[in-house]
Amino acid sequence: MKILNRIIVIAVITLFLSCKSKCDKNSFKKEELLTTLNQFNLAFQNGDVKTLEAMITDNYIHTNGTSKAIHKKEWLNYLKKREHDIISGKLEVVDYNMDEIAIEFHCNSAIVTAKVKVITKTDKELKESAFRVTNLWVNNSGTWQRAAFHDGKID
Repeated sequence: MKILNRIIVIAVITLFLSCKSKCDKNSFKKEELLTTLNQFNLAFQNGDVKTLEAMITDNYIHTNGTSKAIHKKEWLNYLKKREHDIISGKLEVVDYNMDEIAIEFHCNSAIVTAKVKVITKTDKELKESAFRVTNLWVNNSGTWQRAAFHDGKID
């Protein structure tokens, strides 16, 4: 896990150091990113794979606290299975809430940290979970896309 965290930190630092022009923090409004976050979270809650695919970068990296990092193709495969479970009624996402959001802008990117609370229902059983998350978002030609994700389960 320590190696993975170091790789993520190195990737983030490299991204920020590659920013060659002077950063204009006002050019990427916080409201735009918050709107994008809300759209992303709603798409995830509803299992909308098509929308999620458009909202992540081609070199997307997704890491959960309990598994190794996966890339865009593997994450989309997971999402397709999840979408099927939602459509079939096997899985219901009763609530998906992101709060305690903090955003740090760096050139054309932003680090977003938050707390996510999820309530799901499977086989008539409710399950509540909470996670601390870190997201890396990049602004590509005026469009925010998620480039990386990491979470850790909390009590």
